[in-house]
Amino acid sequence: TAKFTSALAIPVEFVEKNVKLRGEFHRVTAKGLEIEHVPISIPFITSIQRKWQPRGLLLVRLAGVELAPSGVAWLQQELKPKQLIWFQLLGREDLALECLVLVNKGRFLSVCLNEELLRRGLGRTARIEGLHHDSHLYWKLHKRLLRAELKALKKNKGIWKEASYSERIRDRISNNKFVQTLKQFASWLRSS
Repeated sequence: TAKFTSALAIPVEFVEKNVKLRGEFHRVTAKGLEIEHVPISIPFITSIQRKWQPRGLLLVRLAGVELAPSGVAWLQQELKPKQLIWFQLLGREDLALECLVLVNKGRFLSVCLNEELLRRGLGRTARIEGLHHDSHLYWKLHKRLLRAELKALKKNKGIWKEASYSERIRDRISNNKFVQTLKQFASWLRSS
């Protein structure tokens, strides 16, 4: 029932046991997601506790994902302020939490944002900070993330999108040294 207002306030046991916490999304920053922890509520006790609970936001990073700029823009569009989300603790580094972030989509369906971003080609798979490299959980999650990234690669989505044949030809022509010299000569003639 305690409300966590900083990453250091979360007990080490919670991180080691990969506990899922609930929170209210506030905004996307360059460093990660800012989320206000929403503790478990017990009807009468919660109303009394709420008066003395401090306010503060947790910095949550998407574990195993290196976001592209288009991924940040997609998150800003997809997540709404005050939206309830779940985040599973995987590690803690300084003042940030490495987490799997889950968003409810309907009554019984939830989507893992880490996988969804990779599936859309809006980032690359990275090392999952906070988990031991030789643990079973690390490899299970890493395999899931790599599969999601492979789907984007096969479908040419996001950062994996290849240029069309005509775009590649146009780039080759414009980057040709002879064409660049002709352009410089033409601009010199116009200026003379």
